[in-house]
Amino acid sequence: MIGLLLTMGGTFLEAYSITWPWSWTQHGIQTFSLGVSFQIGAVLLVGCLGGQNAGALSQIAYLVMGLTLLPVFSEGGGLGYVRLSQFGYLLGFIPGAWICGFLAFQARPKLESLAFSCICGLLTIHLCGITYLTISYFFQWQGTENLSLMQAILKYSWFAVPGQLAVVCAVTSIAYLLRHLMFY
Repeated sequence: MIGLLLTMGGTFLEAYSITWPWSWTQHGIQTFSLGVSFQIGAVLLVGCLGGQNAGALSQIAYLVMGLTLLPVFSEGGGLGYVRLSQFGYLLGFIPGAWICGFLAFQARPKLESLAFSCICGLLTIHLCGITYLTISYFFQWQGTENLSLMQAILKYSWFAVPGQLAVVCAVTSIAYLLRHLMFY
């Protein structure tokens, strides 16, 4: 349930960062958008803290809620989402959370192992998304008429990766701290 709530909340929270500390004397502390939400961060955090089953089950519940007309996706909800070319990234949450959770519990929690599990989960999400994009272009589903396949891959994957890697760093730190506080 916590994983489901984190994913729903993360969908609508945009990720921000601050400027470098050495520039604070000139301009003060300023924030700038990373261009992504905390949605994928929530998916990976649930995997790192709850393990493979909790991660996958929370994402299955998230998809079921969104496909049954509850507006939990970034642009609403409903069965019509299946025909959107970017739906594959949402489908990728299930194996991404499972892989992240599986790898996170293979060894004692260290920053390196948690970061590796998050990066593997992120790669899984993007592989599922790119595969679904390719299928959607083959069947000419909604959203495929404005962009070429390469432009869609750049828009939904490549341009989002730097911001998502910053979110992965935050998730890794939070998961490391919480796993040590909870002694597991």
